Amino acid sequence: MPRAVIFDLDDTLVDQRTAAHEAVVSWAAELGVVGPEVARRWDAVAERHYRRYQRREITFQEQRRERVREFLGRELSDDGADIVFAGYLSRYEAGWRVFPDVPPVLDRLAGHGIRLAILTNGESQQQLRKLDRVGLTERFEAVVCSSELPAGKPDPPAFLTTVHRLGVAPEETLMVGDSLAADVEGALAAGLDAVLVDRRDQHADAGVRRVTSLDELFVEGR
Repeated sequence: MPRAVIFDLDDTLVDQRTAAHEAVVSWAAELGVVGPEVARRWDAVAERHYRRYQRREITFQEQRRERVREFLGRELSDDGADIVFAGYLSRYEAGWRVFPDVPPVLDRLAGHGIRLAILTNGESQQQLRKLDRVGLTERFEAVVCSSELPAGKPDPPAFLTTVHRLGVAPEETLMVGDSLAADVEGALAAGLDAVLVDRRDQHADAGVRRVTSLDELFVEGR
């Protein structure tokens, strides 16, 4: 077993995808936007503007405003966009849930004395609130968010910063996350070991260590 395990947060420990989709369908219907493509379209808009935030082209709050404006196709003032986005946000936060396999694996790792951290490409205030809401805060020795760093995953310094906070070496550390590029390839480039969490079994041919559930971690030599 490694000395330390670093977890991604969204869609690795917390079912962010379900929370976002359920929230946007309900919120959009209230605004008169309906149809089978609502969640998919919101995902695309969110991804585009969140990447702009990650490149530091806009602030975290500005990316929220731009998502609302593009999704609704409306010209909105900053205050107006903030008010509209709040309707989505309240639903989204209410939907935060950990995956059922998370508490058992964290218990198992803690029982072996393995040091635990989170490295997330999220904004620190929101991610810390998320951890509190789902009851995971006390489980982790360190929480590193991309908003604290010059660049997030897959930038190798993001991983090395987290490893340094845990006081272990990269080669003693395992990264566990759902993104092939950001979590796995980024970690490997930084000298860590890595496992892809492929909950929807979409990356069978990725050529990396892979599990479809956290229950499979450290089972049968994985």
